[in-house]
Amino acid sequence: MSNTFRRLGIALAVGALVLAGCSSSGDSGGTAEGPPEMEAATAVGDGEGELNLIAWAGYVENGSNDPAVDWVTSFEKETGCKVNVKLGNTSDEMVQLMRTGQYDGVSASGDATLRLIYAGDVAPVNTDLTPNYATVVPFLKDKPWNSVDGQMYGVPHGWGANLLMYNTDAVTPAPDSWGAVFPGAPEFKGKVTAYDSPIYIADAALYLSKTKPELGIKDPYSLTAEQLDAAVDLLKQQKENIGEYWSDYTKEVQAFESGTTVIGTSWQVIANTIEADAKVKIGTVLPKEGSTGWSDTWMLASNAAHPNCMYKWMDYIISPEANAQVAEYFGEAPSQTKSCDLTADKAHCATYHADDAAYAEQIHYWTTPQTKCVDGSGDNCTSYDEWVNKWQEIKG
Repeated sequence: MSNTFRRLGIALAVGALVLAGCSSSGDSGGTAEGPPEMEAATAVGDGEGELNLIAWAGYVENGSNDPAVDWVTSFEKETGCKVNVKLGNTSDEMVQLMRTGQYDGVSASGDATLRLIYAGDVAPVNTDLTPNYATVVPFLKDKPWNSVDGQMYGVPHGWGANLLMYNTDAVTPAPDSWGAVFPGAPEFKGKVTAYDSPIYIADAALYLSKTKPELGIKDPYSLTAEQLDAAVDLLKQQKENIGEYWSDYTKEVQAFESGTTVIGTSWQVIANTIEADAKVKIGTVLPKEGSTGWSDTWMLASNAAHPNCMYKWMDYIISPEANAQVAEYFGEAPSQTKSCDLTADKAHCATYHADDAAYAEQIHYWTTPQTKCVDGSGDNCTSYDEWVNKWQEIKG
């Protein structure tokens, strides 16, 4: 079975889980000066026999959805850690589940990671205890969404960009700027789509950082009140031309294939699915302004009942074999540099720009907005709570 159809199978089987998965709303981004003081582990002992995880659909597969897709069973055999998984629908749900104290770890997106770190819900991770971390792509290490002051709080799982996708018959000439869905949106009134999450405010902020330098936006997740208002104003203008916001990727596939949508933000895996269906011609571009994107992180609960099993899992899931399997099945770039030689589709890593550092440099990965600016510029930035309120205002 091709990777595209396996990915589509996930979407059809679990509906919005895959797609809403990386979105969020509500819950404080925190205002603390720093996370609680905790010491990272110094050694990994024998597994405790069990591991309880929270994950996006498609990240922890044991063959129950597809007998041919299973990287959990080999982990269980190697470690003696029986894996139990709770699928998360949104980042907000994952944050709340982690606070129940019932789980050992989570595959957190960047709009959740700092909330978990600053609240003390997750522990610092000693990456020396996860040997496979040494060959993870450097551009995912020690980043604002997975570390604080040089201390990692997990291991990178995979990554991708938020792309501009368009119907090549309806949108000509081919766009090269996010301006096509901001000031250019009236041309496609009612047929523009956008990602349904407060974190989408960063897309508007990124565009403004390049087109209105007088606003002084340096980082799309570090916005003053004035900068946030400017992004919100742009998104309110855009809303007049939005046909629908999406969080379930099957809905975006259907919208493009039916012609009700002709342009908007998307993911590479969605484009691959549409191209495989061959019902409509589409193109994708990483616009000249750059793009937002995501890099998920496996994080260890600060009160984990099975920390040894969790450390073993963090090392295993970024091993060349397992990381190749999950990246190909889910539809993302692997974090592990050695995985590209092991994908069944030898073009997978080229398709997802897995080892293209220059491409990755153009991506501003989702990071939880904080009053303490995540780019280190000061303490006068707007928090995620404020973004949530503004997003509700935008949508009306």
